[in-house]
Amino acid sequence: MNKANIKILLVDDEPDILEIIGYNLSAEGYQVITAENGYKAIKKAKKERPQLIIMDLMMPEMDGIEACEHIRKIPELSHTVITFLTARGEDHSQMAGFDAGADDYITKPIKPKVLISKVKALLRRFKEDDSSQRIFEVGGLVINREEYKISLHGKEIILPKKEFELLSLLATKPNKVFEREEILHKVWGNEVIVGGRTIDVHIRKLREKIGEESFKTVKGVGYKFVD
Repeated sequence: MNKANIKILLVDDEPDILEIIGYNLSAEGYQVITAENGYKAIKKAKKERPQLIIMDLMMPEMDGIEACEHIRKIPELSHTVITFLTARGEDHSQMAGFDAGADDYITKPIKPKVLISKVKALLRRFKEDDSSQRIFEVGGLVINREEYKISLHGKEIILPKKEFELLSLLATKPNKVFEREEILHKVWGNEVIVGGRTIDVHIRKLREKIGEESFKTVKGVGYKFVD
């Protein structure tokens, strides 16, 4: 995708941040749209449909967490990558951001070259998602990645975002063993520090909802979805 066709929505209540980061992204050739709070971010995201949203966590009127939750409910923005801007040491806020549907986070202050590298990596994630099959069926399981919906033998099942993404990842290639590191990278992001039991807990929940026989543990390696 040509950089000139890529829209990045930058959301922060500090004018200096908008100016500095916006300048560096524009200089790289991206279309930059800005918003000063969560309310405006939602409006501009609906109108512009950006490929990437870089959003501050702490803002007046509506913070980044709430804005992210609203944006994740908009079907036409389901492909949009959302990353938060966080201050160092805000581990709790970062985890809350992932629970709200964020894909990654950027710790500020950040050097311009590092920022651009990070943005390129995030946009690659968008293109991977955009090129993948959006609706597919495995046995009696139908996964609609456009609308974040799943049905099993005709019955709709509601899954939290991370459970949905984990199931969607495994089910795209039935019987392929996904290593734990690959799962963490694709579902949680390669900069997320989570406990070693995180994947296990999510698999256990999926087994309860989808069926014990649908998931196989390969000891010391990872998991696979059994067709």
